[in-house]
Amino acid sequence: MKRHSISTRIWHWINLVFVVTLFMSGLTISNAHRYLYWGDWGFQAEQAWLAVPRFPDWMTIPGYYSLAVARDWHVLAAWPFALGLLFMWLAMLANRHFKRDIATSRREWRPGHVWRDIKAHLRLDFNHGPGKYNFLQKLSYGLVFGVLLPMMIVTGMAISPGMGPSFGWMIDLLGGRQSARSLHFVFAFSILGFFIVHVALVFLSGPIRQIRDMITGGRTDAA
Repeated sequence: MKRHSISTRIWHWINLVFVVTLFMSGLTISNAHRYLYWGDWGFQAEQAWLAVPRFPDWMTIPGYYSLAVARDWHVLAAWPFALGLLFMWLAMLANRHFKRDIATSRREWRPGHVWRDIKAHLRLDFNHGPGKYNFLQKLSYGLVFGVLLPMMIVTGMAISPGMGPSFGWMIDLLGGRQSARSLHFVFAFSILGFFIVHVALVFLSGPIRQIRDMITGGRTDAA
């Protein structure tokens, strides 16, 4: 078996394009109203729990302020992003990648084991023993696949002007339309945080080999 299956490699690079497009177009949408609220409604700055900074044009899609164009880009990337995540989950379950490489065991949650893994990361020791990933990697990938990416889709559907009316029950579960919007923002920047840490660790652990393996699949003895 390759270190990374063909389904993982295809999804990894295609999803990167869609996530970047969603994030950068989302920054333009955020610039349209930079305040976040909880509940069903909110309009004024004094009602907000967070005032988001205005993002410069070089960080946004398009590279100028246009809410309509940004929404077009956002919707254009949202559907393949959602379908791609569904494809990846089906592939992970079919080839047992999730159960074999990402699902954690009860033993790995023991405080001593978790603390050893944390100390190893602080020493930049990424040797994960017999498995493909160590505990912190499994935990982070599990949160991304099981929480952050799916909740981006759920909250996005809840606040979408075109789909929101059909998902009133979903908006209620999320605590209101403005709560869904706030959660969408929180999940988006959580994914950004994961991306920054992920890229940093790739560079610290050997970027040439890591990128090569994610393109070619890696050697069969690398797992």
